[in-house]
Amino acid sequence: MDKTIADLRQDYTLEDLSETEVNSNPFVQFKEWFDQALSANILEPNAMTIATTTTQGVPSARMVLLKDFDDRGFVFYTNYNSQKAQELAENPQAALVFWWAELQRQVRICGWVEKLDDAESDKYFYSRPFNSRLGAWASNQSEVIESREVLEKHLQELTEKYQNQDVPRPPHWGGIRVIPTEIEFWQGRSSRLHDRLVYRRKEDNSWKIERLSP
Repeated sequence: MDKTIADLRQDYTLEDLSETEVNSNPFVQFKEWFDQALSANILEPNAMTIATTTTQGVPSARMVLLKDFDDRGFVFYTNYNSQKAQELAENPQAALVFWWAELQRQVRICGWVEKLDDAESDKYFYSRPFNSRLGAWASNQSEVIESREVLEKHLQELTEKYQNQDVPRPPHWGGIRVIPTEIEFWQGRSSRLHDRLVYRRKEDNSWKIERLSP
């Protein structure tokens, strides 16, 4: 008999997660886990879900790519006219989720957002391949288009326009930083008794670590 969705189960037995072993700084702890995800040859370990909401509380979520992180927060790049960027302009709060199945790990991040300054956005934009820079101009992200051919025609026109030239960064394209107020590290454990350690930012910007029930 074929399995049903309800029959799909996976027991997690690889690792555990202890308060005595994690770093007191969540960004250092994230780097340790991210480096391990890189070493595990996970496909796009920087892929993350970002969830946003409108001011009316209507949620939406999609996958984006993490492009930088440090003690200030987690950075991705987008068209500022896109749905996610417009929702973040209306309600500057976001949630991120990383899922590294091969390591049976999840990281959940909640916080406020800010746009990167022009210098930071320029630095990343000019590091991108030529076709990726053209793509930032070619796509009016999240807008309805008549067909794929319209998009490809626009890209061809831009390719001809900027042949043998630098492609400037569009004014509507740049970086967004998620400044976390909470970061949760989740390690799968057997019998669904998973380890969950959450870092919560205190008023003095230090972090409190607490264990959550699975």
